[in-house]
Amino acid sequence: MDELFASYSGLLEGVSAWVDEKFPAAEGESPAAHTRAVRAKALDLVRGVLPAASLSHVGIYATGQTYEQLVLHLLAHPLAEAQAYGEMLLEELQTVMPSFVTRVPRPDRGGRWIEYLRERSDSAAAVAEQLGLDEAGEEATAPSVRLLRAHGSEEELLAALLYEASAAGEEQALAAVARLSAEERTALVRGLVATRENRRHRPGRGFETLTYRFEIVSDYGAFRDLQRHRLLTCQWQRLSPDLGADVPHEVEEASLGPEYARALETSRAEYERLRAEGFAEEAPYALCLAYRIRYVLELDAREALHLIELRSGREGHPSYRAVALQMREAIASVHPAVAAAMTFVDESTEPRLERLLSEMRNEARAGR
Repeated sequence: MDELFASYSGLLEGVSAWVDEKFPAAEGESPAAHTRAVRAKALDLVRGVLPAASLSHVGIYATGQTYEQLVLHLLAHPLAEAQAYGEMLLEELQTVMPSFVTRVPRPDRGGRWIEYLRERSDSAAAVAEQLGLDEAGEEATAPSVRLLRAHGSEEELLAALLYEASAAGEEQALAAVARLSAEERTALVRGLVATRENRRHRPGRGFETLTYRFEIVSDYGAFRDLQRHRLLTCQWQRLSPDLGADVPHEVEEASLGPEYARALETSRAEYERLRAEGFAEEAPYALCLAYRIRYVLELDAREALHLIELRSGREGHPSYRAVALQMREAIASVHPAVAAAMTFVDESTEPRLERLLSEMRNEARAGR
């Protein structure tokens, strides 16, 4: 870890100098603003060298019931660190909302619940091994976004959008919508979405009738940014070096590619050492954020609009911007009216984003 942080510091200094030279201050730009922009760009480019073990600040705001579930899942987790945080959370919660966590310390309630969560996890691992699914297959390892399945039609979307304003049943609404031409339905969706003046103006709950399940391969840093979204289902596989890592081409242009690659190799070697010593759960701590992970996001159209518009912003990291733009492209292929409602998607690109998008599109064309 010390070596990785030393590499990060060295790369940050070198990449900052390259960015400053490559992107000089524009005429009239304040020196302070330019310094901040250079810093932000450099941090984006080298963050992939940071290990997953890096500490960060996390704020949580939740209901008592949610905290109870969080504590139970932490206490059932195989990692000692997760269990320790579960104990600390429980101690704090017992001082401010004790009535919501009274079941957790009881062996017959929380104790049995924790046992159940562990049994469920062990059972899934055993079945995966039995079916030969516990080892990486021959799948492509490049960044990718695949729409596994979509549920619902634009006719159902229209009926749902009209439901609250209607006095008829949903089947009757569906029959009325079915009599319209495709052009009429598209125009109706556009009208029902109305004029959105900013991305916080969101369409009605009718959009929640459509759902999408995506399988994504991206670097771990991008995954952590997307994992934070709620009102969606996120499932992920264990982080490993099997899917490769993303190396920003700008780092190579700055003649710092070998140092970046050395950091990745240091990370991978420590991961392998830990696994060989039986620390399968702990080994991912050693991996750099640039290593890729495979995960699933399942969400409705309303949440998709929020996520894609937010995460496509030019201020965001190219890794998750590419994921957001590819998600919108996939939705447009099945529900063009939904994609058309995403009017605050930032489609401006820069070289690294263009490269990632190209890789993702190649994967989609290959049908992997």
